Amino acid sequence: MAKDPNSQFAPSWFSALEVGNSTHDQAHHVRAYERLWRAFMRARVLIALVLLALQVFLLLNVGGSAKWLVLVCALHLSAAMAVLFWTHPVGPGRQFRAQWFMTIAVDLVVFGLLDHFQQAGLNYAPLFALPVLLAAILGSMTLALATAAAVTIYLLGAAALSAPLLSEVSTARFLQSGLSGTGFFVVAFLANQLAQRLAREEALALRSQAAARSQAEVNELVIESLSEGVLVVDRHGVVRNANPAAQGMLMGDSYPKAAKLLLSARAEWEGLSRLVDHTFHTGQEMETEIQIAPDEYTTLRLFARTRLTNVQNGRANDLCVLFLEDLREVEARVRTEKLASMGRMSAAVAHEIRNPLSAITQANALLDEEVTEPGQKRLTRMIDQNAQRLSRIVDDILNVARAQPTQDEGAPALPLDHTVRHITHEWNRQSQSKGVLGVHPHAPGVHIGFDPEHLRRLLINLLDNALRHASGRPSSIRVITQPAGPDRVRISVWSDGAPLEPSVHKHLFEPFFSSESRSSGLGLYICRELCERYGAQIAYQRSRLDQKEGNEFYVVAPVLQGLPKAPVQQSLSYPPGDSLPPLTRPPNSRNGPPPMSTV
Repeated sequence: MAKDPNSQFAPSWFSALEVGNSTHDQAHHVRAYERLWRAFMRARVLIALVLLALQVFLLLNVGGSAKWLVLVCALHLSAAMAVLFWTHPVGPGRQFRAQWFMTIAVDLVVFGLLDHFQQAGLNYAPLFALPVLLAAILGSMTLALATAAAVTIYLLGAAALSAPLLSEVSTARFLQSGLSGTGFFVVAFLANQLAQRLAREEALALRSQAAARSQAEVNELVIESLSEGVLVVDRHGVVRNANPAAQGMLMGDSYPKAAKLLLSARAEWEGLSRLVDHTFHTGQEMETEIQIAPDEYTTLRLFARTRLTNVQNGRANDLCVLFLEDLREVEARVRTEKLASMGRMSAAVAHEIRNPLSAITQANALLDEEVTEPGQKRLTRMIDQNAQRLSRIVDDILNVARAQPTQDEGAPALPLDHTVRHITHEWNRQSQSKGVLGVHPHAPGVHIGFDPEHLRRLLINLLDNALRHASGRPSSIRVITQPAGPDRVRISVWSDGAPLEPSVHKHLFEPFFSSESRSSGLGLYICRELCERYGAQIAYQRSRLDQKEGNEFYVVAPVLQGLPKAPVQQSLSYPPGDSLPPLTRPPNSRNGPPPMSTV
């Protein structure tokens, strides 16, 4: 591909954007050309009006003007006004043939008549500069030189007719006409070159402006998408600008959109205000850890860094850029790296764990063959059950560490309501939280492809999490199953706990992230991994149930088709009698959120 010789831009990230703006640049160039064309047309009208007034003055006062010259000037004025109001310019640089006759040719004829039949010693030759400039600036080089040649031919012809040849007067007139014609050629050439140069410079400036505008938009988009907060603060502590992450860290959803904030206006921002003041005072970059509370539910630990803008022209730094990073996000990334390291270690550790487990299982089987007492048999069964459970846990951890397919094709078909009843009944008996749990199955006959032990672990994790945050009042935890379209079913675990902090909500399903110091942070992460293995999705929302707000974790799983329908089963609740009417799903929402109203 040949390179444009006029191009002065190296390839950049914004090349596609510059190409996309070529139509806009061309339209801008056409508008500029139209403004210049109308300026010339107004100048023609003004000159025609002055010439008409001059001829009328000469006719009335001096008496040296012919009446037909007044008529010529009047027709010239009418033609100039008609072109201004009733015609449109052609494209820049083109040979505008029709408009050449309506503008330049008319001017040449009128100015030639006035110059040839001049009275009272007036010289109209300088007026020829207008059509020459018009052709040079608005037309092509050929048109400009042709117009200058026509003017030169007229001047030489007029000089030949004004006096006998080879006389002193004739020689002087020929010399003057030749010099004037040369001047018109020079004016035509220079004006055309300057017009083209200005057009190229304007196009270059427009492309540079488009590239700068595109780069500014990209920079703004990048800054707004950063998880790190960015504040621009002046010497007086006024926040000039803040990206959404910084707004959420400072004030959450209550950040004013159209007002500037003062860091010293709030007590919780005092640490940030002192850091900025110290940065301006010392002129050095600073960094520290700061705690702020954007609302009554949230306390953030932030790592703050300051950077001063570059000094220009000897002026002092007037702006300070303050970077805020949530330390919990940093810790979450560290925990993710730990999980990756554990995944790499798990293969080697698995062999070390499985070998003792195999030995324990075999020894227990041999021991079971020897013992005959019921008490000893019960102990061997307990050893076998727990060894198998430990083996399943090891397998699950290894499966989480390894890449899994989107859906386990070998998963059995589970009757959802019956399985949920059994799991919740077992959890309610083991947790000893009577009266807290209410179970409301509304998906009779629905089967899902899920391993029973994995579904049990999923529900147990969600119920344990709900129990930690629920109020403990009767029916403060609800488990609901219901259809979510023709091929989906929804399993919800709702509790009446307090709202989650926005920073916690953002990292709910990340590994090793927990709002409690004693929690491993793997529960919800394993829940998500188990759901993805069987083609299901898990999510969280703040919802309302029985006029009470609460936290809801829900799983949307695919339904196995072509299975026999089971009889409708009644809802089960703890304590008995605590029931919930069936929830209907909004129409035309195949895989959408649940029918609970969100807040």
